[in-house]
Amino acid sequence: MTTLENPAMPAVHECTVSGCSYNHDGCHAFAITVRGENGAADCGTFIPLSTKGGLDKVVAKVGACSRTDCVHNASLECTAQSVRIGQGEGDHVANCLTYTRA
Repeated sequence: MTTLENPAMPAVHECTVSGCSYNHDGCHAFAITVRGENGAADCGTFIPLSTKGGLDKVVAKVGACSRTDCVHNASLECTAQSVRIGQGEGDHVANCLTYTRA
């Protein structure tokens, strides 16, 4: 089974971060990493460039999650059905809005 077919990897259902190179009518990264500190669940794949990057089609999945305090995290894998990425608070430009503290 290829990564694109792996149902265990939740899809990035929505990304509203307009300043990310991977976001052009949806997340075009192959997979994102959720990380963060001090209660934030940042999208570690966020790249603030004007050049568009990623794949030709929208297939983004959650490849890894280091937020062990999230209810959706099991052995550093995201168990949510899908995730939403959007603007965070303060200097957190791209956050996993599905993050829920355990």
